[in-house]
Amino acid sequence: MSDGQRRALTQLWDQYGLESSDGLIDLRAQFDKDQDVTIEIGFGMGDSLVQMAADEPGRNFIGIEVHRPGIGHLLREADARGLTNLKVYSEDSIEVLKHCIPDASIAGVQIFFPDPWPKKRHHKRRLIQGDFLDLILPRLRQGGMLHIATDWEPYAQWIREHLEQHAGYVSAKVPGRPKTKYESRGLALGHDVTDIAVRKA
Repeated sequence: MSDGQRRALTQLWDQYGLESSDGLIDLRAQFDKDQDVTIEIGFGMGDSLVQMAADEPGRNFIGIEVHRPGIGHLLREADARGLTNLKVYSEDSIEVLKHCIPDASIAGVQIFFPDPWPKKRHHKRRLIQGDFLDLILPRLRQGGMLHIATDWEPYAQWIREHLEQHAGYVSAKVPGRPKTKYESRGLALGHDVTDIAVRKA
């Protein structure tokens, strides 16, 4: 962690940070404006999430990440842009979804380039599993979107199969999004990027 990232965590957490220990969140109380909320799970260094928040002031965003240097970087960038529509959890996403996000409250969940755990014996560690999709579904409001991107084709097929087996989701048009640093790295390696979007049925 750089000195700047460490300072950002210390100085800006009260402004942008959310704590799972506070329990179920009151979304209206956390943001300046009462508007649609999108959650990003695993934002990495956070550049694309900051860009989305800056480009879409009419939407609120909550990022969930455990990598503290990435959180520090995001906080610096959010502060530099004066963003008021972005909050962050430094927590495990499953715990946040279980204990902090009210039912039928979220307009969208986005998961960009989760670890594909390519070895078969590690597939059980993949984030996208039936139980995880079950956890997201009730937090989405009717018609709310789940948007996933990956640059690992076998994982894209895995995601499609799990979504097709889940009666709670229906196919949706993929929205636009900024390119992530991880995506750029994958493209440089010759990987094909797949975006998959579904809505709560």
